Amino acid sequence: MIKLKVNDIDIDIEEGLTVLQACEKAGVEIPRFCYHEKLSIAGNCRMCLVEIEKSPKPIASCAMPATEGMNIKTNTSMVEKARKGVMEFLLANHPLDCPVCDQGGECDLQDQSMFYGIDKSRYKENKRYVPEKHMGPLIKTQMTRCIHCTRCIRFATEVAGIDELGAIGRGEDMQITTYLEKSMESELSANVIDLCPVGALTSKPYVYEARPWELKKTETVDVMDAVGSNIRVDTYGWEVKRILPRINEDINEEWISDKTRYACDGLLNQRLDTPYIKEKNVFKKTSWENAYKIILDRIYSTSPNEIAGLTGDLTSMETLFSIKEFFSKIIKSPNLDSRSNYIYLNNSSRKNYLFNSTINGIEESDLILLIGTNPRYEATILNSRIRKKYLKSKTEIYSVGDMGDLTYPYKSINNSTNTIKEIIEKKNELSSKILHAKKPIIIIGQSALSIKSGAYIFENIKKYLEENNKITREWNPINILSNSASTVGSYDLDIISSNFSKNKVLDGLKNHDFKILFLFGNDDVVFKKKDEFIIYIGTHGDKGAELSDVILPSAAYTEQNGYYTNLEGKLQKAYKSSYPPGDAKEDWMIINDLSKKIKRKELFNNRDELENNLFTYLKTKKKQNSSIDFSILDFVDEKIKYNEIDYYYSNVIARASKTMTQCRNEKIKIKKNGTEG
Repeated sequence: MIKLKVNDIDIDIEEGLTVLQACEKAGVEIPRFCYHEKLSIAGNCRMCLVEIEKSPKPIASCAMPATEGMNIKTNTSMVEKARKGVMEFLLANHPLDCPVCDQGGECDLQDQSMFYGIDKSRYKENKRYVPEKHMGPLIKTQMTRCIHCTRCIRFATEVAGIDELGAIGRGEDMQITTYLEKSMESELSANVIDLCPVGALTSKPYVYEARPWELKKTETVDVMDAVGSNIRVDTYGWEVKRILPRINEDINEEWISDKTRYACDGLLNQRLDTPYIKEKNVFKKTSWENAYKIILDRIYSTSPNEIAGLTGDLTSMETLFSIKEFFSKIIKSPNLDSRSNYIYLNNSSRKNYLFNSTINGIEESDLILLIGTNPRYEATILNSRIRKKYLKSKTEIYSVGDMGDLTYPYKSINNSTNTIKEIIEKKNELSSKILHAKKPIIIIGQSALSIKSGAYIFENIKKYLEENNKITREWNPINILSNSASTVGSYDLDIISSNFSKNKVLDGLKNHDFKILFLFGNDDVVFKKKDEFIIYIGTHGDKGAELSDVILPSAAYTEQNGYYTNLEGKLQKAYKSSYPPGDAKEDWMIINDLSKKIKRKELFNNRDELENNLFTYLKTKKKQNSSIDFSILDFVDEKIKYNEIDYYYSNVIARASKTMTQCRNEKIKIKKNGTEG
């Protein structure tokens, strides 16, 4: 610890902090434009000038290390004059277009010019003009407003890991631009909009939509992937206008993926707002009562064993629990599953399907092995943590097979299950590296668990780590990378029809054993429909609705309260920010109505009872038998085929989004041009 003075107040701070950070520790606010705590120090804007005793001139506090005995002054006339001079220079070329600027109302330059700006300028020359840049379908540019803070450049290079932005020219002719005049390719690119302290980079889909003070702000969580990023949903009336990140250092820090930010326009398109029934292969609108009557007639004439259900990828814990209760107490059918494909799952212990090292724990690791996963597309925010760790300590990263550009260098090892076998049997050099690492991380993707050797890979890696004392109370290196927001929650609630690689529901669908199939927001199952009567409870007219005979419209994640468990097992609540369209209802209400019609008794009297029952179940859940017969685990020498994700079309909301379609088309265009080039 070192001692210094800030405005004549003695404070103790850790060694290595800058003067700006020391001032903040003392509770003094320092204005800044270029400094950001998650980015490297640039010292461009000079707005953070302070006075230090014995220094003849003001110094940039963001770039000056704090030292023992410093006497820092932040409120002297010298400091105020210096900051006003800097502000005068910044405003010299800045256009006077605050009334039409999308940054108006949440602009750092606006806020600070209120305090340090003056009513006239000594700068008489004409203001410069900078032509607009093409940065793709997400980022609107107005580069005349740019103050050259370089936050966007540093973010693209350091956090996103894509060297796409840079500065050309010098002095007044300096311009921030993409090197090749093309769209930014990073899945994190739109974070530069939040970082830009002026209106140079703004949101293209949100342009001229609303002002910040007109919006209702709801703090909630994201469901576009399994990470559970913390977000803020801004609504105008009951329409979701934009989604912004919330700071959570353990999960998403202060970044969100482009899909999280921009798929929200899909909440308006292709929505189901009234029940439908299929007559002569044509969907016709109907009433809730008539839809319920048709479903009831079918259920009454069908044996429980001939009724099955599949839950979807965006389903909340409350909905999952009410579905489970509906199937066990009302339908009395065991045929309910949350998996749309054959994937290995040993749910005897929660640790068998969690990201045990945690997202934050990635920063402590000293070796990372990826097996059958591409975290850049499966969990963009998690991938940025791996990059952050690599930049910090040049951690060795290995991948079974070449996954393309992951934004950090990694060593690609032979893509074969035989490679895994060699590691387990200590015949591969990677074995000793794993054993000598203090905190190794092994990330197993869904692609690795869906092949014939999926059970062998998971169980034997786990056994290998246990035998070599690598799994301890403090650290568990084995991590499953789930793809959807509801995966871990559905496993916690035991929504599986059979354990391990078996799936009774998918087997029954393949053999046409079921007469009735409930699809609870599931649009991913692929099977040939024969005589099955399909009931779809969901939000969008997508693949599931297309297959169905009866459609019951439900609410999206922004239209109802709901808990979601992320890939590391953290339970987080998503709050209601708008209302479902038309006659659509919340999922648990639909299930409650069906229960009342079938048994003349509701499953839950109200939402509070549903939540209480859910938490009681999670607390009192019994552990399954955990013994595994390793002799029956099949080993097949095969390639770990990566199940490629259509990133911008990964769920119903994204597929209905116009912005995501533009991003997808842009990506295809870039890929095509790159291949041709």
